[in-house]
Amino acid sequence: MGNIDHPTGATDVVLRIEQGGGFVPIDFLANQSPDFTLFGNGVIVFKPRLATVPQPGPDGVVKLPPWRTRTLDEDQIQDLISFALGRSGLGVARATYSATDIADAPDTIFTIRAGGVAKTVTINALNEETRPGPDSVARQAFVKLAERLQDYDQGGSIPSDPYLPARYRGLLTPRDADPLVRPIAWPWPGLKAADFRPGPTDGSGGAMLPHRTMSPNEVAALNLTGMEGGLQSMAIRAPDGTLYSLALRPLLVDEGD
Repeated sequence: MGNIDHPTGATDVVLRIEQGGGFVPIDFLANQSPDFTLFGNGVIVFKPRLATVPQPGPDGVVKLPPWRTRTLDEDQIQDLISFALGRSGLGVARATYSATDIADAPDTIFTIRAGGVAKTVTINALNEETRPGPDSVARQAFVKLAERLQDYDQGGSIPSDPYLPARYRGLLTPRDADPLVRPIAWPWPGLKAADFRPGPTDGSGGAMLPHRTMSPNEVAALNLTGMEGGLQSMAIRAPDGTLYSLALRPLLVDEGD
């Protein structure tokens, strides 16, 4: 295909895959985030493929593994976007692919901005077995792209570094008391629960849940270690006595509140 034009800015998304929707618990919705992103300057940020699902600790908190990052050279960028646009079919894909025979399945969402193509492609139930139909060949090609991006480092065999986010999204939802879980005291004297506001975000991470952007210092006030990849289900009690569940997820450089 030759050299394929693409944006080159540090916050320009060239290629991304994420999953959303479906029937999932609210904590999983809160931590919804892209599985893989290629930025214009060659930096990639991706989630490692997990052999097992993270389990709650004694405090009920689920700590998620750190995201990973590395920088691709231009040849590697060209190889990836050529695969996405060509063999994987994003270049000619339509905007949506529905699966009418499966209920409550998540969507797989690709974003591509390269080679004069700027689009988002949403495929419902990509990882589910659907009835054969006119989109079967396209779906198989999308599966190949998803497999490549969602296991980019091939089980850790390709070197990468931990992604250290400059900001997090904190999401706060009311919860019931659990006799087995002791909530932590509210650690932010300058913040109130009302500072976590519901409303639209960039489309990821529980858009309508009460949320705010949080600095690493605010996150450090929780006095936890090993949560660079975010967390779920932290019990926290506000000064007025209300009990909440806190979820944190890292923000990427292109993501706002």
